[in-house]
Amino acid sequence: MRWCLSLLLFCFLAVVNALSSAGNRLLVVLEDAAEQELYSTFWTDLEARGYSLTFESPKSDKLSLFQHGDRAYDHLLLLPPKSKGFGPSLSPKNIIDFMNKDGNVLLTLSGKSTTPSAISSLLIELDLHLATDRSSVVVDHFNYDTLSATEKHNVLLVQRPGPLRPDTKAYFSGEGVLALPNAAPHTLGASNPLLAPILRAPVTAYSYNPKESTNAVEDVLATGSQLGLVSAMQARNSARFTLLGSVESLQDKWFSASVKVPNGKETTTVNQAFAQQLTSWTFKETGVLKVGKIEHHLAGKGETELNPTLYRIKNETVFEIEISEYKNDHYVPFEVPAEDDLQLEFTMLSPFHRLNLQPVRRTENSTVFSTSFVVPDQHGIFSFRVNYKRPFLTNIEEKHEVTVRHYAHDEYPRSWKITGGWVWIAGLWSVIAGFLAFVFVWLYAEPPSAAASKNKKTQ
Repeated sequence: MRWCLSLLLFCFLAVVNALSSAGNRLLVVLEDAAEQELYSTFWTDLEARGYSLTFESPKSDKLSLFQHGDRAYDHLLLLPPKSKGFGPSLSPKNIIDFMNKDGNVLLTLSGKSTTPSAISSLLIELDLHLATDRSSVVVDHFNYDTLSATEKHNVLLVQRPGPLRPDTKAYFSGEGVLALPNAAPHTLGASNPLLAPILRAPVTAYSYNPKESTNAVEDVLATGSQLGLVSAMQARNSARFTLLGSVESLQDKWFSASVKVPNGKETTTVNQAFAQQLTSWTFKETGVLKVGKIEHHLAGKGETELNPTLYRIKNETVFEIEISEYKNDHYVPFEVPAEDDLQLEFTMLSPFHRLNLQPVRRTENSTVFSTSFVVPDQHGIFSFRVNYKRPFLTNIEEKHEVTVRHYAHDEYPRSWKITGGWVWIAGLWSVIAGFLAFVFVWLYAEPPSAAASKNKKTQ
């Protein structure tokens, strides 16, 4: 009986444990509770992956992102409100503070309603820009669903994005067609290098305000691939923010809807698979790097001291770092893309060495990268630094300081071991030999006797 209870407890823990490496507490902000049923498949998928969903209205008095100064939730999902904003509990400042405390945010928009100014202010903080009227929708007369948007052409059909990394571990790639009804367009600013586009509009698309009385399009926000449909930002603390321009794409009817492009064949959308990939990345189920052991030591078979704090100039040194990548529910060995480099910097104020780290061995869930180098001929405070920051991967920034000293008085090589000093050594010994020869001659050269000197004078 006790064995059965233990098995049931293990199964329960396995079910409730979220796949996310950052936690399972997910706050869903939805103003109209009646619309919750429109996304039932989406909620079921999140709950099946272990998330604990909490639904709150932005007008709720008990809504708060923080409790006792810490995050009350691990992730935040914002559906577009019908009122002027999300309220004081979800002000742009509070959402930014939530991200500063490592919270992850998925913000959805819709072109059917005017985007509140509070959301626009939040996006401006992240260098994401909406149209001036904030009521625009993406329209494309060549890539639209002829079955549901025959006249308005506001159901955009786009291909699923290709690999965003130059290897096989792309987080949003796949085959199929995505349906994005009433997509609100946005553009990415140039002053935030942390932004990365996930899905852009086709080249024939443009932004259009359906509330305008005229059919002419003037002063458009942008056109073609300048328009972003899905974009992401990863902060320096690895908190993630994703902007989805079409919240309707998450509804049940679009998860497996039949669509047809002009002069094309009827096909089924892959919105459900893309929504799963998008939430998996945003809520840190994928693309999470973890650093394990970091070791550095002197090269040589007899060197056993790990991570010494003191090195000498011109020491041959070995550095190793262990890195794992979180993938859904476990860690796997991290593989650096073929067109990328993982580098080590041995730096003081500026790098003296910048070397590529090569994989030397693998464990069950990690890869060990290593390199070796000679300590430069400069004493002072140095640091081993690994600074790896790539789109869609959490940041690695490791810094370990060591002291580099010069040679001690008994560590300098002897003069006869330096071939360049042989000339000076020969000169020294030639002087000594000449002096000894002079002394020998001076001591043993006999002066003339007194008698011989006297005879010479009488003559």
